[in-house]
Amino acid sequence: MEYRSQVEQIVNTLKKDLPTLFEKDISYEIYSQDIYFQDPVNKFQGKFNYRIIFWTLRFHAKLFFTEIYFDLHDVNQTEPDIILANWTVRGILRLPWKARIFFNGYSTYKLNKDVLIYEHIDTWDRPPSEILKQFIRKGGES
Repeated sequence: MEYRSQVEQIVNTLKKDLPTLFEKDISYEIYSQDIYFQDPVNKFQGKFNYRIIFWTLRFHAKLFFTEIYFDLHDVNQTEPDIILANWTVRGILRLPWKARIFFNGYSTYKLNKDVLIYEHIDTWDRPPSEILKQFIRKGGES
């Protein structure tokens, strides 16, 4: 019963943290010191580096976007040691032609025996190069 309660707390923390990750810092007590993170452009280990990636996301969101959102669709425990979060990132770049960014993805979080997240893998619905193409104005658009 204790394990179930701890997993529920992690799910609730993710539900609270993820929608505002571009605006404010997340809670780090649910992650192990040696957390491993991977997405299509980054790969690293350690809680210090994990904190830096979220700081970088907030910094770049403010610098490059007039609007940016992390739409969290759901967070569920799919296996005893796995939590899955489905989401969409959408925003408007700070460019004269107001290029829009939009992509879907999901985060897979794995739990260790101490009921802490030790692995966070992000999967995007398309390659980074396809997402970057959204920044370029299409012919005839203003």
